[in-house]
Amino acid sequence: MRPRRRGLREALHGIASRRAELHRQWHAQWHEKVQGKRRWRRSLRIRLVMMFVMLALVMAAVFMGGMKKSFSTGWAEAAKPMLVDYADRLVAEIGTPPDVARAQALVARLPITIRIIGPKVNWDSNPGGIQSRGGWMHDRDEKPWSDKWFIRPTADGHHVIFGWSPRLWQLAPRVVGWATLCALLLLVVLGYAYVSRLLRPLIDIREGAQRFGRGEFMQPIPIRRNDDLGDLAEHINTMADDIQAMLDAKRGLLLALSHELRSPLTRARLNAELLPVTPESQAEREALLRDLNEMRDLISDLLESERLASPHVALQREPVDLAALVREVAAEMPGAQQVHLDLAEGLPPHAVDRMRIRLLVRNLLDNALRYSTDAPRPPCVSLRAVVDGPAQGVEIEVRDHGPGVDEAQLERLTEAFYRTDGARARATGGVGLGMYLCRLIAEAHGGSLAVRNANPGLRIVVRLA
Repeated sequence: MRPRRRGLREALHGIASRRAELHRQWHAQWHEKVQGKRRWRRSLRIRLVMMFVMLALVMAAVFMGGMKKSFSTGWAEAAKPMLVDYADRLVAEIGTPPDVARAQALVARLPITIRIIGPKVNWDSNPGGIQSRGGWMHDRDEKPWSDKWFIRPTADGHHVIFGWSPRLWQLAPRVVGWATLCALLLLVVLGYAYVSRLLRPLIDIREGAQRFGRGEFMQPIPIRRNDDLGDLAEHINTMADDIQAMLDAKRGLLLALSHELRSPLTRARLNAELLPVTPESQAEREALLRDLNEMRDLISDLLESERLASPHVALQREPVDLAALVREVAAEMPGAQQVHLDLAEGLPPHAVDRMRIRLLVRNLLDNALRYSTDAPRPPCVSLRAVVDGPAQGVEIEVRDHGPGVDEAQLERLTEAFYRTDGARARATGGVGLGMYLCRLIAEAHGGSLAVRNANPGLRIVVRLA
């Protein structure tokens, strides 16, 4: 019964872990999409183009408003006598009393509408009135009659009201209007293209800064123009070259020191092993050998981390049975016999660097064992296949049930020489290179290393492409 319950708990734990991983991936995608929308809204190109468009619209509105105001005041007053005289001539042509036939002849000849209101004749050439096209000039309240030039009285008490004919809308130059709209849109597109070309150096500088921040100094920022932005890009390239030179000098110094320290350290360890074993010196001899072993491991980790941090790191890839490799490492480590192994069977061999993957598994398992001294359960190592699109990879997960790590310190666990200040750092050895080295090994294989709290304990997931 107990093995079945344990298998059920492990299955439920696997389902919960998978759900948590899916939720994390969905949250990461959603966050990336939101950040993309925010970057689009903060785009300088869009803001400049919108500013130009708004400025053009405001200028057009001010110009049209000013022209309309000008024509509605000065020009309207100047043209009003001519319009009144012309309207009086049309009224005289219609006759007294108004002749509907003559009015119909005027409407057929001229682009106007005529409405006659009076005691004898009531006729309208545009029955739709002010609700139809062309009826906007009709009198709305019909009082007073004399203050509108398009309302003319006759001698027998009739009023003749003039308006624009609906034919004017049919004769309007629509092609010109559409052409004007297309020209405006074309100007907007050309403005966007010009602004994009103008701001292209800024985009190059941003992308170059991102590359330099990742430690990729091989591709400099392109110099597109001989202006202030071109000078800025050139200065940033010079700064990147200086940074790369300093990093290379630091890496060379560490490698040289590590190589130089290996020889005296080996001699000191050999001399310590040759010391006579006596009851009085046994404890001191073991302590000295332990310290020398720690110094040897530190120098080896420094050398390996500097090799892996190089952009030209060479991996000796070969097909490796990862499940057998994990079992082999666990069998060799003291105190790892109680570690629970959850290794997927039937996984095909994976092309990896055997020695470096051994180092990765050993470091992760050593870290888990170190913090599981008083834990209620031993650490667990899981191996499973993952499918990411067309590519297939593997995940190695190592979990302990120790005190865990503060959430604010999780992101810094894979930094070089970083150690936590909490319960995980008390009474433990190491200088903070183990997790850093594991991250470099995972990234050298095209994968990643993620650290998360498991409540209780810590879960470290390594994905290999």
